[in-house]
Amino acid sequence: MDCSQEIVSGANAIGWAPARFAELKEKTDKVRKRDVVLSSALPWRRGGRVRRVGSRGAAGQRLPAGQLHQRVGGAGPKRSNHLDWAVFENELKWYWTEAQRGHLNYGDADRLLDFCDRAGKPVRGHCIFWAVDGAVQQWIKDIGGDRDQLMSVVLDRVPRPALPLRRPVPALRHAPRPLLPRPPRRHVAALMFREAARLDPGAKLFVNDYNVECANDPNATPERYMALIDDLRRGGAQVGGIGLQGHVSNPVGEVICDALDKLAAMDLPIWITELDVGEQDEALRADDLEVVLREAYAHPAVEGVIFWGIMQGHMWRRDGRAPQRRRHPQPGDRGLFDLRSEWMSNARGRMDAEGQFKFRGFHGTYVVELTTPAGTKMLKAFTIDKGDATARARHGQPLTIDDSSPTSIPIYLYI
Repeated sequence: MDCSQEIVSGANAIGWAPARFAELKEKTDKVRKRDVVLSSALPWRRGGRVRRVGSRGAAGQRLPAGQLHQRVGGAGPKRSNHLDWAVFENELKWYWTEAQRGHLNYGDADRLLDFCDRAGKPVRGHCIFWAVDGAVQQWIKDIGGDRDQLMSVVLDRVPRPALPLRRPVPALRHAPRPLLPRPPRRHVAALMFREAARLDPGAKLFVNDYNVECANDPNATPERYMALIDDLRRGGAQVGGIGLQGHVSNPVGEVICDALDKLAAMDLPIWITELDVGEQDEALRADDLEVVLREAYAHPAVEGVIFWGIMQGHMWRRDGRAPQRRRHPQPGDRGLFDLRSEWMSNARGRMDAEGQFKFRGFHGTYVVELTTPAGTKMLKAFTIDKGDATARARHGQPLTIDDSSPTSIPIYLYI
């Protein structure tokens, strides 16, 4: 995905955003949508009416957007309906779960996980290790130069984020950058990855770093991040994905796209893991958030976006409130919900003479409602996936995938 063009600073530069957004809409159509043919072999197929083909719930967007739950019940059912994933800001971090040596606290995380289970939201882990000095417990610092004792407590920590919670956490993020200034620490970071993978082979372990997408930090360039990942891999680390934190201010779309292009060469899924926008003005914040979301959704390497909080007063950044629905929406609210509507697909019409109905839709889960000429209704769910496959579903039979089909062939579903 080529982003080589003149970079204009700021989302509100005159004449810039409309042209860029139009280009991103075209790229999004290619990256996130497929042609679909619904075909019926039933006797009444000719003249049958497709009353509705629509994305079902939040899954229709298919760019997983998560919420940070900072207290039990912090997001009510209406808010959670618009989000596909959850992440805990602090409750799985080491300084929270073992503030004092040997005194473990997983009760907070367990209650949050129960809440997410009831809401039907999968949870991403965050995070196994974070070695920023202010986030390291004093009892760990007091170990001092006793390397054997330090290694012992580190290895004891690895399995704990998932095991006390009675169930696995599907994707754990690991923030190695502060651990890596010197070669011995790089060795330890790779060891952390290897040990986590040994204990939970099904977990997808991410690196997670900040400022990489902004081009404002010479120590956090895409090239340095890629070198870090290569170094971890040489040490035997099974790096499963790339996290870009996304704590942005005045984001520039082409800069973000350029960083994504470079990181995509690693052939790993990319997630924006902690998205928030620091801006006092609500309208400008909405514009900046749209810049990031459109660049992410238009890029084929990006598989998900996590918002780093959505509730005013419960955010890491004072002026970073993510949009949420209210009786009187704020400017950013309208922008986000407009995007969600734009990125969901709905169609209706009649089957043609061959008993087919064609439309182009976003990847996601759908429900089709069919009506026979006699007025009988039938509902059927199906999924449009990305990839090089033609999907076929016959009435009463499970969906099967033919992986030999090129992407140019539309998805055929027999109902």
